Amino acid sequence: MNILICISQVPDTTTKIQFDASGKEINKAGVKFVVNPYDEFALSRALEIQESRQGVKITLLSVGGQDVTPTIVNALAVGGEEAVRIDLNPQDGYEVAYQIAQYAKDKNFDLIMLGKESIDNNGSEVPGMVAEMLDMPFVSFATQLDLNGKTATIRREVDGGTEVLEAELPLVLSAQKGLAEWRIANMRGIMAAKKKPIHIVAPAGSNAKTSIQTYQLPPQKAGCQMIQPDDVNQLVDILAQKGVI
Repeated sequence: MNILICISQVPDTTTKIQFDASGKEINKAGVKFVVNPYDEFALSRALEIQESRQGVKITLLSVGGQDVTPTIVNALAVGGEEAVRIDLNPQDGYEVAYQIAQYAKDKNFDLIMLGKESIDNNGSEVPGMVAEMLDMPFVSFATQLDLNGKTATIRREVDGGTEVLEAELPLVLSAQKGLAEWRIANMRGIMAAKKKPIHIVAPAGSNAKTSIQTYQLPPQKAGCQMIQPDDVNQLVDILAQKGVI
């Protein structure tokens, strides 16, 4: 069984985001980048499958420039036999999906797994587009995946309950929290990752559908006026001035 895990590089959630002078890109100086957490769920589940079945190979794939290499190595330290970096700084989700699909179309992957979204853009669009471009079945927001031969049983949360689906491999799946427990690379994995191959692949053209005009930070929040709990008259006066009452 061949499994492709697509990973993306995102800023750590504790990082303070600033933009460069053009206003079109993040100022990467001093920013800590990590593997997208939802992609980590996908990788962790793939590793569980590998541990429970024979003949499972896991390939990691990322679309990005040289700067994403350390993030790929960090992912390889968790697991996977090899990685591929498509050498392109993508402009939008469509371009990412196109590059993934062009690479995967003739590789006979049984399972292609991605996080449900990246935590920087929160678009949740790439997995579905990959499936459409490859003409493969697609299940989104998976919280459980079980395999029986070539049949996959997937659970996902929906409004008011849980949905259970079955699909035949090959399959594209997007991972939600709960699909697997995150894994932390140990020293053995970190050392092994340095020897695992990372293949650099030229992009299949550039065909972004959108472009960034400018990023803007949200306006600063207004100050907070504190009122003593026993000063009801002041509260009423303020609310009246604002036309709330």
